Amino acid sequence: MNAAAPPPLDLLIAAPRGFCAGVDRAIQIVELTIEKYGAPVYVRHEIVHNKFVVDDLKAKGAIFVEELDEVPDDVPVVFSAHGVPKAVPAKASERGLNFFDATCPLVSKVHRQAERLVQNGHHILFIGHKGHPEVIGTFGQVPDGVMTLVETAENAETVQPPEGVPLAFLSQTTLSVDDTAEIIGVLQRRFPAIAAPRSEDICYATSNRQAAVKAIAAQCDAMLVIGAPNSSNSLRLVEVAERNGVKARLIQRAGEIDFAWLDGVRTLGITAGASAPEVLVRELVDLLATRFTIIEREVESVTENMLFKLPRTLVA
Repeated sequence: MNAAAPPPLDLLIAAPRGFCAGVDRAIQIVELTIEKYGAPVYVRHEIVHNKFVVDDLKAKGAIFVEELDEVPDDVPVVFSAHGVPKAVPAKASERGLNFFDATCPLVSKVHRQAERLVQNGHHILFIGHKGHPEVIGTFGQVPDGVMTLVETAENAETVQPPEGVPLAFLSQTTLSVDDTAEIIGVLQRRFPAIAAPRSEDICYATSNRQAAVKAIAAQCDAMLVIGAPNSSNSLRLVEVAERNGVKARLIQRAGEIDFAWLDGVRTLGITAGASAPEVLVRELVDLLATRFTIIEREVESVTENMLFKLPRTLVA
């Protein structure tokens, strides 16, 4: 007697998903630094928020530390994609360290905007999550007291910036597009003269991955997001799915799947945060195929072709 066929499971795989240009560039900077100078190469903070990526780079000779004080003299150091306060490269220069800045160019753009606004006398209301490395890095571009953090729409309703000073707002690049729009709406209602950035601060990859989740949500019974629990953009993808009526869960690797959670699921959405490599998506699909008869379909909502240049000193 033949064994019963595994139950069917339709997979809708969101596109774009996974690595963005900034993450790709940051990883290449670490790899090229190791290639050029040999191991070990020190990296201040996780280069990107993904354990698989970090472990892979450790195996190649990267050593991850939280502070510059942990970096010995005479070894190269790379700064993470999230950006660092100005004091960090200044201290590295003071010590004569050979350093490479892997800050995402879109984060660097926010840094430059913050500096310009403060030079022009503005007080900045910065939309972001307290303690996130990108927020710490951006606050570290300007003097203390010239920027106030706004985390929620409720914060935006109660924040009291200094009086008689022109206001501007900026935001972290990895936020929820919808939440940020709500917060901006509150700020603009309360402070009609507040200056907006020339272009949206939320990066193209964050916006695109959230839009891709929205594009498949209505057709899914559940959604799995591959990403790290400390990855802001990955956590936002879970929230976007849930707000669009789909139960959703964040997993770092396929092995974290709770198959009981998939009971009754006929169509499963899959996406990956901007720091998660495609190999983890394939690992998940392969594991699902051991329990289900898979029908896989990619749903592309926008095509990405963004590329960021690598530091000339590493590619010369």
